[in-house]
Amino acid sequence: MDGKKIVWLTALTGVLALVCAAQNSAKAEQSPTGAGIFEGRGNIGTVLHAGSVEYDAAKRSYTIAGSGENMWFASDAFQFAWKKVSGDITLTADISFLGKGANEHRKAVLMIRQSLDADSPYADAALHGSGLTSLQYREEKGTVTHEIQANISAPARLRIEKRGAYFSLWLAEENGEFHLAGGSMRIALKEPFYVGIGVCSHDKNVVEKAVFSNVDLKAAEPAPVAASAYTLYSTLEIITVASTERRAIYVAPGRFEAPNWRPHGKTLLFNRNGRIERIPVTGGTPQTIDTGFATRCNNDHGISPDGTQLVISDNSQEEHRSLVYIVPIGGGAPRRITQKSPSYWHGWSPDGKTLAFVGERNGDFDIYAIPAAGGEEMQLTTAKGLDDGPEYSPDGKYIYFNSERTGHMQIWRMRADGSEQEQIMFGEDNDWFPHLSPDGQQMVFVTFDPSVKGHPENKDVMLRMMTLKDKKVTVLAKLFGGQGTMNVPSWSPDGKQFAFVSYQLVPKEAGTGHVP
Repeated sequence: MDGKKIVWLTALTGVLALVCAAQNSAKAEQSPTGAGIFEGRGNIGTVLHAGSVEYDAAKRSYTIAGSGENMWFASDAFQFAWKKVSGDITLTADISFLGKGANEHRKAVLMIRQSLDADSPYADAALHGSGLTSLQYREEKGTVTHEIQANISAPARLRIEKRGAYFSLWLAEENGEFHLAGGSMRIALKEPFYVGIGVCSHDKNVVEKAVFSNVDLKAAEPAPVAASAYTLYSTLEIITVASTERRAIYVAPGRFEAPNWRPHGKTLLFNRNGRIERIPVTGGTPQTIDTGFATRCNNDHGISPDGTQLVISDNSQEEHRSLVYIVPIGGGAPRRITQKSPSYWHGWSPDGKTLAFVGERNGDFDIYAIPAAGGEEMQLTTAKGLDDGPEYSPDGKYIYFNSERTGHMQIWRMRADGSEQEQIMFGEDNDWFPHLSPDGQQMVFVTFDPSVKGHPENKDVMLRMMTLKDKKVTVLAKLFGGQGTMNVPSWSPDGKQFAFVSYQLVPKEAGTGHVP
C-alpha cells in the first residue's frame, strides 16, 4: 500500500472515530434504560467507547459500564442513567466497583444535573476507585468543577440531597446509619432537571463498571416551618486557595465556631459551648483546652505569633460581658488584659506586643489597642457606626477592619496607630472580618447580602478574596453561615489554605440517621 493511501485511511479512521464518539454523546436523551426507575441513559460528553446500563429487577440493582476521560474541569464524559424531575429530592444507593480498575480516580456517582450537555451545572456524590468520596459540583454552565471532600472514605452507602438551592452529601457505614459527611454548597438549578447514576473510567481508552444497588429516589420531606423541627450541623472545613477545593475535617450536630490555625500547622482551634477545643488538621476527636474559670468563651479567640499563648474573649465574670484574657497555649489560668467590658479580641501584632480588640464604650463600638502584657487601652477609631474585626497586616504597619460608617459594612484599613484610615472595599454587599494571608498579598473575608444587617448566623454568605496588589476580588465559596464562619484569623502558616465553619439546618426527620 502506497504512502498516500496510508495517510488517507488514517485520516478516515480518525474521522470515523470522531463521528462515532459524537453519535455516542448524542444518544444520551434517546436511549431508554429498559427498566427500573430511570427514563433514559447514554453517554454524556465525548467518549470513545459506548457504555451500557443493565437492570436486575430481582436485586433492584443497576450495573453501569462507562468510559470517558474525566468528570472535571469544564466538561464531563461518562455514562448516565437518568430521570427528569422537579422539586427537592434525595437519591440513595449502595455503590461498588467491579474489577481492580485501571485508574484510582474512576468515579461512580449519584448526580443531579441541569441538562445533558457536557458542560452542564451539576452536583454529585462521587465515589472514587481509591475510596475518596466527595460532593462535586459545577456552579454554572462551562465553569470549572470543584469539590468538598468527605471525612469518610469508601462508605457502604451514599446519598445526595437537594433542598432548595443547597446540596449535601450523606454517607453510611455497614450499620446503615447515615451521617452528614461535609459542608453543603448552593447551585440555582432550574426545574425540571436530571437526576441519576453514572460511571466515568477516568481513562478514555478504558471501560469501567460499577454496581448500584438498593437505589432509592424520592421526594424530600417538605421543609418544616418551626425552627425547633431542625437540627443544626456544623462542619469545620479547609479550603485550598489556588483550587478552591474544600475538605471536611470535622462534622457534628450543634454549633461550633471560628477556627484558628496554629503556627506549627498541625492543629486547629475552635470554640463550642463556651470552651476552646483543638483538633488535628487531618481530623479526629476534638480535645478541650483548660481555660480555668473562663468557661463562657465566645468566637473571638486567637494564637500569639510565636504560638505559645492563646487569647480568649470570655463572658463568665462580673456582669457576664466579654473580657479579653491570655492563657498558655496548652491551657492554664487566664490572665486578664482588658479592664473594661464588653471587649472582643481580634488581632495580635506580629511582634507579639500589642492586641487589637473591639470595645463598646459609651454606647458605641470602636477599635482599641492594648499591650499584651496589660496596661491602658488606646482608642483607634472614633467614626459613628460599628467598627469591628481589626487584624494586623503581617508587617505590622496596618490594621485592617470592617466599618459601617458609609451606611453599610465595608473593609477599611489604618496605620497601626489609628491614622490614615482609608476604605479598601467598595460595593453594595456587606463585608466582614478581613484576614490577611501570611505574605500580606491576599485578604479573605465574609460577604453578606446587602439586605442583611450585622453579622447574624444562618445566612447565605460568600467567602471572597481580594488580591491586594490589583484589588481583584474572587468568590471562593458560597455557603450557609455567617456568625461563627470565619470571625478570627484562620490562614495556614504556608498561606495556601484557610479554615472556616459552614452550617446546615437539617430537618430532624432527615437527621435521624436511619435508612428510609
